[in-house]
Amino acid sequence: MIKNLKSWLDKVSKLFAKKKNIKLGFYGPPNAGKTTLANKICMDWIGEEMGTVSKIPHETREVKVKEKVTIENSGKKLSFNIVDTPGIATKIDYEDFLKHKLTPVKAKQRAREATKGVIEAIKWLDNVDCVVVVLDSTKAARDIPVLIAGNKIDLPNSNLKRIEAAFPQYKVIGISAQGGENIENFYKEVFGLVK
Repeated sequence: MIKNLKSWLDKVSKLFAKKKNIKLGFYGPPNAGKTTLANKICMDWIGEEMGTVSKIPHETREVKVKEKVTIENSGKKLSFNIVDTPGIATKIDYEDFLKHKLTPVKAKQRAREATKGVIEAIKWLDNVDCVVVVLDSTKAARDIPVLIAGNKIDLPNSNLKRIEAAFPQYKVIGISAQGGENIENFYKEVFGLVK
């Protein structure tokens, strides 16, 4: 099953010990295997699949939820709702679907539905409690420099340490976009990204 499931299960169980309905969102690009993973989990634990998979991108074009999936590991249980989302893409061109032998009418319809699905997936980020990012390991990830801006540091409940702990591999800089606090250091870091 899932590698390091016990460790992950322990962390998630502690985070959501008091919460009854944890929503676990599966996010990633089209055809990364989000629905395939959701199907595997559902088949292993409730005996039914979550959705249809295809080699054609954007098979999942709307958010799907499977409720009350309970997994068990080393005597511990975790129940959650799986939220399978459409693949996140910045460009959806109907002509890409023609390569998969879809008719122009079907290709245009799929492109429209996929675009709506991306918007829906992004909106669902407000509704999930934790996210599993699924990436296709056969495709090389782009080596893009990353700077994380922790905004609103001028507010009383600001806690930059939480962001730094969540993203220890990246440079995090605290700013107040509205008040301009630490913006000069932000600009300096931006220049450092592109050198």
